Amino acid sequence: MPRLRNLAALISGLALLAPPLSASAAPPPGAVPRCDTAVPGAAYQIGACLPDLTTAGTVTDGHSDPAQWAGLQPAGAHNPSGVPGAQIDGYFPDTSTLNTTHGWNHDSQFVIRLPDHWNGGLVVAGTPGNRAQYANDFTISDWVLARGYAYAATDKGNVGSAFYRDGRRPGDAVAEWNTRVTQLTRAAKAVVARRYGRAPARTYAAGISNGGYLVRWQLENHPELYSGGVDWEGTLWRADGPNLFTYLPAVLKNYPAYAAGALPAHDALLAAGLAPGSEFLWPYHEQVYWDLTQRVYREEFDPSYDGATEAGTPYCASGTPGCDADYSYASRPRAVHQAVARVSLTGRIRKPLITLQGTLDTLLPISQDADVYARMVRSHGGDLRYYRIEGGNHVDGLYDTYPDRLRPILPCFRAAFTALEGWSAGHRPPPSATLPRPTSGDLANTCTLFPQEGAP
Repeated sequence: MPRLRNLAALISGLALLAPPLSASAAPPPGAVPRCDTAVPGAAYQIGACLPDLTTAGTVTDGHSDPAQWAGLQPAGAHNPSGVPGAQIDGYFPDTSTLNTTHGWNHDSQFVIRLPDHWNGGLVVAGTPGNRAQYANDFTISDWVLARGYAYAATDKGNVGSAFYRDGRRPGDAVAEWNTRVTQLTRAAKAVVARRYGRAPARTYAAGISNGGYLVRWQLENHPELYSGGVDWEGTLWRADGPNLFTYLPAVLKNYPAYAAGALPAHDALLAAGLAPGSEFLWPYHEQVYWDLTQRVYREEFDPSYDGATEAGTPYCASGTPGCDADYSYASRPRAVHQAVARVSLTGRIRKPLITLQGTLDTLLPISQDADVYARMVRSHGGDLRYYRIEGGNHVDGLYDTYPDRLRPILPCFRAAFTALEGWSAGHRPPPSATLPRPTSGDLANTCTLFPQEGAP
């Protein structure tokens, strides 16, 4: 089977090919003020009244793009539909042009959705990976809109596998992600107040992967903006590790020997953090995720490692000059660690947080990520519930390939969000736990949070 070396980049590229906003979606006469509420600070915006704000309606009229959320959910997941309201698309001032959605060629694009029947709340999301602003439409937007929430999402200020080209110094592109979520949250709160005549009573942050990192960062640094958040397998950045650079190089270095049958290489991969029992997922991650992730994020924080070469040499063998398989974060100059420190997490959350991560996450191993972050939060006395999802992987789309071994996290995210709502009303969620994988039932649509064994 040939290597799918460019698949992740292809997905990022496809996510930018949304069709232009449809002229047929123009608001009815007299409805313009309701459908195009001014977004503070926006350089450009366009609003429309839509009969259905969920993906059941927005995919057909150019107000969403399924390529942006491809692979993030199991095929059997059920979503609500039939939520009428207003959608505002636009962008904030920015100098980078990586996001080509709607032919705008402009970064810092956003989408804000305002249901006609509002419950008084707002949900704000940053995107997973390096996808554009519609990436959470199926996994988050549809469901919260049906519950009556207003919804806002940002592309984080740069998109695609060459996101590292944004900014002037190492770490700038990732640092912008945090700034853009804060900017959108403030703007969306103002839009909601103008649209409904009162400010949101509850504002929740939610996100997957890089989006989960943004939830953590916002609750640490801007708790005044939120009532709480749900972090679905957020990326852990710490200047002293663990982070991507403390385990991915070891994975890249040892996987070829493992694939050739060397037993010591298997032990080295487990020592790097990969979970025992996740071996069936390793070939896919080697083809799609590990190499690309290491190279592009290392380019963002440490571009001088490989000299003038941009984002390293794909799938290089250990010993090749400038090879990322030989990257040693601990021995890199202080400036590299300082660049990572600019975006690092502390664990000092100041609003309630629910964290979810799969035990078979093979891109962000749970032992190197959420297990560590949970300990960080607890050491500072933060309000945290941490649910380890047995059989969960980094992307739910792989459940369709391995339905007998994996478990989708999407329904557990919805259970966690419901628990967070209750937490805001004074009802504390179930204790942190490892949730066993059910042996039967509709795993794509059901999940119950209950204590089983204590989470680390």
